[in-house]
Amino acid sequence: MADDKADGNPAEEVQVPIIEENEHKQAEVPPKKNIIPGKFFQVKRVSGLLSVVSFVFSLPVLSSVIWLLYMKSYDCEWLFKLPSLQIGISIGLICVFFICNAALFLRARMQMVGIVVVMVPLTVMFTIGLAFLGANSMENRRIPATPLWFEMKIHDNELWKNIKECIYDTGVCRDLALTSTKLKSYDFSMKKLSSVESGCCRPPADCPLQYVNATFWEKNDQMQTDSDTYNPDCDLWKNDRDALCYDCLTCRQGYMKALRSKWLKLGVFLVCMALLLISSHLSLFLVTMWELHIS
Repeated sequence: MADDKADGNPAEEVQVPIIEENEHKQAEVPPKKNIIPGKFFQVKRVSGLLSVVSFVFSLPVLSSVIWLLYMKSYDCEWLFKLPSLQIGISIGLICVFFICNAALFLRARMQMVGIVVVMVPLTVMFTIGLAFLGANSMENRRIPATPLWFEMKIHDNELWKNIKECIYDTGVCRDLALTSTKLKSYDFSMKKLSSVESGCCRPPADCPLQYVNATFWEKNDQMQTDSDTYNPDCDLWKNDRDALCYDCLTCRQGYMKALRSKWLKLGVFLVCMALLLISSHLSLFLVTMWELHIS
């Protein structure tokens, strides 16, 4: 009996440390996060959708490069060195396309780096688009293809001398005269003319001149003009086909209007695409951070 009693005491002593050790191990197990599977997969789905949207938004940027590279330059545009600017913008847009898509692959590993890398070129793209539209307060006459830059070029007489010779060589007014030989006064007034044809190949509409043909107008003494609103371009008009209204301000304005139209369209495109890409990439960044938080 004494032996049984002696044998029972060590068993109890061995059992106590084992229980304490098990309790210690249970205390060391970190608590599991409460992850809601449905919510996680929903965020994952939104993240994938935004990735696809961001990629789709970058495709028009690449398409615009093809449009810029293969689009024919306007008559005499090379005198402004704008084709080289066109090539430079095309190279920049190619870089934007690759950077935007590289950011999609970086978002899972380096979220902050990816969003910073993509936002810098998109901000530059947005600023250039505003400059082309003339909506940028930082617009400068030294920035090519902006409204202030075109306005400066209009008043450059040396440059305009070369431009009007180039316009004459293209035969714009000669072609207008050939296609309008059988038109009467009313028919010619209803004919849709380009800004160059309207400004350079015919006198301003408010001049006291009567239509004979597209490039020949006679003075009409019966028309009365107000001296306060008299257009000085009326005195610059000549029926000589080598002169016509090439020295008129309306000719300069008409040519610049035709030249600016392409760059205004490009400005609208750059602003719209920059806003769409900034919105999609910023939304994707926020969703990615949320996805990492709940995972």
